[in-house]
Amino acid sequence: MTGADGLMSGVMIPRSTFASMVTERLRANIVDGSMQPGSQLSEVELATSFGVSRGPVREALQRLIQEGLLISEPHRGVFVPVLTDEDVRDVYVAREALESAAIRSIISGATTAAAYESLDLLVTRMGQAEAAGDWAAVGNIDLEFHVALVDASSSPRLKRMFTTVISETRLCLGVLTADDARDDLVEEHRLICEAMREGDTDQALAVLTRHFDDAVVTLLNRHAPGAAAPGVGVEEMS
Repeated sequence: MTGADGLMSGVMIPRSTFASMVTERLRANIVDGSMQPGSQLSEVELATSFGVSRGPVREALQRLIQEGLLISEPHRGVFVPVLTDEDVRDVYVAREALESAAIRSIISGATTAAAYESLDLLVTRMGQAEAAGDWAAVGNIDLEFHVALVDASSSPRLKRMFTTVISETRLCLGVLTADDARDDLVEEHRLICEAMREGDTDQALAVLTRHFDDAVVTLLNRHAPGAAAPGVGVEEMS
C-alpha cells in the first residue's frame, strides 16, 4: 500500500515518481474535460485525492503551468484556463509558424525520406481508425503526426517550443463526437506527406495552412453561443 510518506511495502518511492503520476492524471483530466475550464485546483484536496503529500502535487501543478495547461493567478490560486476565440487563433498561428519551419528544415535537409516513412505510417493508422469509427484514436494519432513532424526536423529548439504549443492545442481541442470529424482529415495529412516526399515545400505548406484554417473554423464554431457541448471520450482533430 502506498501512503503520503512515499512508502510501498517498505520501499521508499521517490517524490519525483509521485509527481509524475499526479502530473499524468491531472493532464488527462484537463484534456478530456473532466476538469472544466475555469476550475480552481486545491493542493490540499488533490493531495488527499491522490493519497500523497502536497509536495508532489505542487510539483505537478508547476509542470502543468509550464506546459500551459494550467495558469497561476497571484493571490487567487491555480486554474484550468478558459480559452477565448483569440487564444484559439493564436495557438494555431504559433503552430503554423513552428510546423512550417519544421517542414522547410526537413525538405532542405537530408531527412525527408525518414520523415516521410514515419509520417506515412501514422497516416495509415489514422485512416484505419477512421474506417473503424474510432474517433478517439483518430484525434490522438492526428496529434502524434504533428509531434512527429516537428521531431523529424531534428531541431531541439523547435521541439522545445512545440511542447508548450501542442499542450495548449490539447486544451483547445478537448473532446468531440463523430459529428465533428472532417471527411478530408486523413487526406490532408496524406497530402502533406506526399508533398514532403516530392520535396514540394510550397504544396506542403499550403496544405498545412488549409488544415489549420479548417481546424480553427471547427473550434470557433464549437465556441459559438448555442453550440452543443461536445460528447465525452473522443479528442478533436488537430
